[in-house]
Amino acid sequence: MLLLGIDIGTSFIKATVVDADTQKPVAVAQCPETENPITSLQSGWAEQSPEMWWEQTLQAIEKLITSKKFDPKEIAAIGISYQMHGLVLVDKNQNVLRDSIIWCDSRAVEIGEEALHEIGEEICSSCLLNSPGNFTASKLAWVKENEPAIYEKIDKIMLPGDFIAMKLTGKITTTSSALSEGILWDFKKDNISRDVMQNFKFENSLIPDVESLFSSHGKILPELAQQLGINENAEVTYKAGDQPNNALSLNVLRPGEVAANGGTSGVIYAVTDKLLSDKFSRVNSFVHVNHTSDEKRIGVLLCINGAAIMYSWAKKVCGDNLSYKEMDALAEKINPGCDGLLVLPFGNGAERMLQNKMIDAHLENIDLNKHSKAHIFRAVQEGIAFAFRYGLDIMRENDLHPTIIRAGKANLFLSDVFIQSFVNATGVAVELYENDGSVGAALGAGIGKGIYKNYEEAYSKLKPLEKLAPNNIDLYNGLYKEWKKLLEEKLN
Repeated sequence: MLLLGIDIGTSFIKATVVDADTQKPVAVAQCPETENPITSLQSGWAEQSPEMWWEQTLQAIEKLITSKKFDPKEIAAIGISYQMHGLVLVDKNQNVLRDSIIWCDSRAVEIGEEALHEIGEEICSSCLLNSPGNFTASKLAWVKENEPAIYEKIDKIMLPGDFIAMKLTGKITTTSSALSEGILWDFKKDNISRDVMQNFKFENSLIPDVESLFSSHGKILPELAQQLGINENAEVTYKAGDQPNNALSLNVLRPGEVAANGGTSGVIYAVTDKLLSDKFSRVNSFVHVNHTSDEKRIGVLLCINGAAIMYSWAKKVCGDNLSYKEMDALAEKINPGCDGLLVLPFGNGAERMLQNKMIDAHLENIDLNKHSKAHIFRAVQEGIAFAFRYGLDIMRENDLHPTIIRAGKANLFLSDVFIQSFVNATGVAVELYENDGSVGAALGAGIGKGIYKNYEEAYSKLKPLEKLAPNNIDLYNGLYKEWKKLLEEKLN
């Protein structure tokens, strides 16, 4: 039996077919081969076309099938992982009304701040576990205020994964986890937040039916099954945001367990059984994939908007057609500290851990006679690692103290320079796994379909590749102090 996992990333779409018995990939496809653009019509704005995601999803699936490495008729279930917090709007005919306002868009910060005061800090802290901030609900309020003609046509609002599931099945559903991402979920009542809906004067009909993450979200459309050659009984049985899904794919499900991701944004994601709320909403709490009313599982997310996107920028600007592996090799020749060169990687929208401030990215202390592109490559990776340390200290303030962090060997965690900078800056060991968001989504679909009896069975073959421990903490503590001093100067 086969499982199909689809990962709707910011940079590209990835699809993987997994053998349910071996839990290993059979075929993998990515579309496009380069990185998808982000439309920024104004400073701080970030949009992408949902139809672009869908076209690329179809292309990725077709590439899988043309590989002839499997029989598409054996695909029994489909799982979807997706970039979190995005807003997708469709009319009654399921037509997209505008481009998606995605996770790193900052236009709704002031709307969220106003809602915090109107709803009340106590309710936001105890029931929403977050400030409305710059999340999906505030983005919808921006559309209502600034694009009323579009707002009037809305039949349903969705997260990106809900949209792809709709295109596959014709059915529109959402989940408590997705609604919590949008700050539309009341954790105390385990229901859609009446406070948020009433404050923004949103119609209840805008919210799709709420289903369990691990359940049927619809059977594949017959015409689509025929077009692709997929089993007509295949159904979408799992969908989750990329960070809860990353945690699931690393078997991070129990209180105290922690996952990390070094993609376009950098993330540390810790699981707790407490309804935790940071007083400044610098880290954010969402419904984890295995949360229930009786057994609370909350995912506490630290997000750094500027992570691998900063390294991607360095590649474009001074990479001279180098591969990331070649850039890493050059960076490895430079000593830690980069001869005084410092990088703040905050150039991708308002940073929640900086209380939604936009301070942009900075390269400081450039010596034109000393610093080379190799220095820049290393300084960018160290700057990202120090940003992780800054965020982890916020998590520690909230009584989250990881002793080990699990991460997939992908993106920034492919770089030895970054890994050693990360473990030495944070003081926490890292276990690396051969993991992937699309594989995690496929195995999640297996749970939703009932192919696996429980989470443990679905990830029974997951084994760590290696463990890396800190080995130079004192040096990196000194470097971090200099970096933090620079950050505080920019914040003030």
